[in-house]
Amino acid sequence: MATAGVALGQRAVPAQGHPILKPPRLREGDVVGIVSPAGATFERDRLDLVIDAVKALGFVPEVAPHALARYGYLAGTDTERAADLNAMFADSAVKALLPIRGDWGSARILPYLDYDTIRANPKVLIGFSDISALLLGIYAQTGLVTFHGPHGITSWRPEQVEPLRRILINGEALTYRNPLLGADQDRLMRDQGRLQTITPGQATGPLLGGNLSVIAGIVGSPYLPDTTGAILFLEDVGESPYRIDRMLTQLKLAGVLNGLAGFVFGQCQACGPGQSYGSLTLEEILRDHIQPLGIPAYGGAWIGHVEPLWTLPIGGTLTMDAIAGTLQMQSPAVV
Repeated sequence: MATAGVALGQRAVPAQGHPILKPPRLREGDVVGIVSPAGATFERDRLDLVIDAVKALGFVPEVAPHALARYGYLAGTDTERAADLNAMFADSAVKALLPIRGDWGSARILPYLDYDTIRANPKVLIGFSDISALLLGIYAQTGLVTFHGPHGITSWRPEQVEPLRRILINGEALTYRNPLLGADQDRLMRDQGRLQTITPGQATGPLLGGNLSVIAGIVGSPYLPDTTGAILFLEDVGESPYRIDRMLTQLKLAGVLNGLAGFVFGQCQACGPGQSYGSLTLEEILRDHIQPLGIPAYGGAWIGHVEPLWTLPIGGTLTMDAIAGTLQMQSPAVV
């Protein structure tokens, strides 16, 4: 197998050079803090749904004081939302933080978080979409491994719950590959979750990434970790191809793509060209920006606004295979 751009054993250094911290593994009966760091939850039954999910997972829910607060489209003011996260990290009884939803607003609270307290009290933080800003910002400022995975109002079906349990409770190191879904289970060829190898090869490095729009919004700040030697994954939803092109160009011009060990693009839901005349395709855009890097790269990974949602360790060391389309954890992400 070709191994173009192989980079074994490299590590990305968090922004302030802190050592990598892994949170303690979860146990049934642990307290899970339900927080709302981004968009407002307008209906009480959405919070009740998350409470039910946490109980069904075998944990004890603790709702943050401002979980149902509202400041326009945000779940309270920036200081209120940050205060909830700071309090949850400071509370030794709380073992994990689960946001209700994403939407927008996580980046706004990054300057108000108490990173010394977070570093002194490592615990599981999980979410996706807008929560990417928190996952990356906290990792950059503290070295704490965070988790790109379900937030509260996702489906919590067995195919999503089982790997989460194996990673966060059992402390297993998993290999991720696209699931075989729906009608594809009894047909000769795959339709959903098809892979496109951009550049063949394998690479090993810390996994960084998340929502492309969110990452583009924190470029140039101290809340985006150093991506040198990392495997970068990106996903998005509801973005026209020219906007994906523009944001990848921003990452390229800012040097975020320089020195990567590998690259993975996930799913881009509702990202078609619509009625635009002569639009570039997503495949062409990825080829233009990523292929010249000469590193192992592939697209179509089952990462993004799709279900089942994978639980991926941000800052954990993984090995990617751009032909097989796999990501393999090299060690447990919890201690």
